Amino acid sequence: MPEGDTVYRAAAKLNAALAGTVVTRFDIRVPGSATADLRGETVHEVAARGKHLLHRIGGYTLHSHLKMEGRWDLYRPGERWRRPAFKARAIVGVEGVDAVGFDLAMVEVLRTADEHTVIGHLGPDLLADDWDEAEAVRRVAVDDRAAHVALLDQRNVAGFGNVYANELLFVRGIAPTTPATQIDARATIALGERMIRANLPRPERTFTGDSRPGRRFWVYGREGAPCRRCGTPIRATTLGATDTSERNVFWCPTCQPG
Repeated sequence: MPEGDTVYRAAAKLNAALAGTVVTRFDIRVPGSATADLRGETVHEVAARGKHLLHRIGGYTLHSHLKMEGRWDLYRPGERWRRPAFKARAIVGVEGVDAVGFDLAMVEVLRTADEHTVIGHLGPDLLADDWDEAEAVRRVAVDDRAAHVALLDQRNVAGFGNVYANELLFVRGIAPTTPATQIDARATIALGERMIRANLPRPERTFTGDSRPGRRFWVYGREGAPCRRCGTPIRATTLGATDTSERNVFWCPTCQPG
């Protein structure tokens, strides 16, 4: 599941392959930007902002969002793709490599000067050089919604996804439905930052310190299984700011009372 650390790694991989090169192939397969042609322009960088990917090319930005299933792969020209061609939404080719974005939920080309229209709403980015912990804490601390919802709101803090929200609240001993105004926002955000940075170099995300299959999570995806701390069966429900934004929530009623 793409979250802030996944997108950060994807940006680093793409940046290493594309930055400083000239675009030789540019194919956007979505309405609205399908006619955009940046061939001949130089790729300045590929950067991540929260869960957003930004290919900065010439005076333009190719903006994409991975959502649940999206990914960017690198191929040698002519190499067989590992996913069906009909799933490709964007192709940026340079000499010796093609970057192909599959199952992207959002793809658009806009002027780099207008990036604020697509990412200006984001809160402080956990993995950015300009990470502002104090501002993230302030935003979460005044959010009177459920803590799980507040942590997932990218306007509060950019980078946490559903896996992180579930695991972070378990480790902090906070029931997911607890209003964010009632939690220690500073300690929660600080722990979340440590978690996401610790997972950056790992091939598989883990929260327990154990990378073996089936051992990486405290609560996420473990409905009915015994809590690794106390043995109480893990419970599950859904929470969200709206009916259409609900996410699967997992918690231990003993370790996370409320």
